[in-house]
Amino acid sequence: MKSGQKNASLSASKVQSIFEVNETLSFQGPLIEEEPVEEASHQVERVGILGGTFNPPHLGHLIIAEQVATQLGLEKIYFMPSHIPPHAEEKKTIDAKHRISMTKLAILDNPSFAIETIEMERQEKSYTYETISLLHQRYPNREYYFIIGGDMVENLPLWKEIDQLIQEVTFVGVERRGYAKESPYPILWVDCPILELSSTEIRSKVFFDQSIRYMVTDEVLNYIKKEGLYKDDYQK
Repeated sequence: MKSGQKNASLSASKVQSIFEVNETLSFQGPLIEEEPVEEASHQVERVGILGGTFNPPHLGHLIIAEQVATQLGLEKIYFMPSHIPPHAEEKKTIDAKHRISMTKLAILDNPSFAIETIEMERQEKSYTYETISLLHQRYPNREYYFIIGGDMVENLPLWKEIDQLIQEVTFVGVERRGYAKESPYPILWVDCPILELSSTEIRSKVFFDQSIRYMVTDEVLNYIKKEGLYKDDYQK
């Protein structure tokens, strides 16, 4: 056999072997199974929710959120401005755009904080049970820890659909002076510094030209000054 014929024969033999191997692999399927693409989406994300009017947001809100996040090991704390809170008397609040802007400014330096505007989007009275139901529909892989003060713990029996709500969230209680740490419902209490600081007091100080430095972040303080908030009408 000539050299050229021998090489051609060997090449043909190699091609046939490769073809047979490929056919075998195609029949048997891939040797290594790939991980399902959606696998990561099934991972449960443990997040906290801190609701309120945030009119304006102050350092007390930030301290509570930080303590809950770190003590419970939560991945995020969502600050959720309410449209119309149902558990208190109707209160006059400033335009929603200002409360959202101030909340964003207050949390901008902490990657563990974010804002949730679902109650603003709904433009109606904010019942927690309805809000949580909608959030579960949007984010089915989240486990929610709902943060409330001691005063709100006392009012839980009055909350809409409370028996169903306690199946949907874990309530996290933050102690407040004058309120007992007791409830007929399961509460996960977190140890936080007790600050006598309120948005009502801050609005009053702004109206009467008193300093609110160290009560709110510098960014929120500058925003209030720039927009002239709380100067025209004293909101109790």
